[in-house]
Amino acid sequence: MVGICCAAAVVIAAFPVATASADAVDSAVTSVDDDSDAVSSAAVPDLIGLGAGLVWPLLRLPPKIAARIIVPPDQYDSFDNIITRESGWNTFAINPASGAYGLGQALPPQKMATHGLDWPVNPVTQIRWAYDYMNQRYGSPNGAWAFWQAHGWY
Repeated sequence: MVGICCAAAVVIAAFPVATASADAVDSAVTSVDDDSDAVSSAAVPDLIGLGAGLVWPLLRLPPKIAARIIVPPDQYDSFDNIITRESGWNTFAINPASGAYGLGQALPPQKMATHGLDWPVNPVTQIRWAYDYMNQRYGSPNGAWAFWQAHGWY
């Protein structure tokens, strides 16, 4: 599984615009070798044009795996604790009382648009937003988790 994640991270960093078809992505997914950290050269052209916001859902990576790539290892446990309690890792979680939305329970939800217009449906966009929010407001996910433990929210 680690080989797929590393290969996907390389692909994501390389191609900034979304234009490839789902068939191209499916063929590229089958080209990823589970025993290596590389994508076959035949797979790379099929992925040209895919942006970071579209690659993850198409590759069907669970949000926790995406978060492990985005969030530094020394901050991941705190990030995971918050997201688990806020949304249960449900990309579409809505707080019925406040209207907070997504993995990090953004309020108002539209503020995640700073990280991508696909914020309502893309867990990677939501993870990037939540990670940046924790860094900006609390200094880090560890700081956000300390605050969450003291107050029951962040």
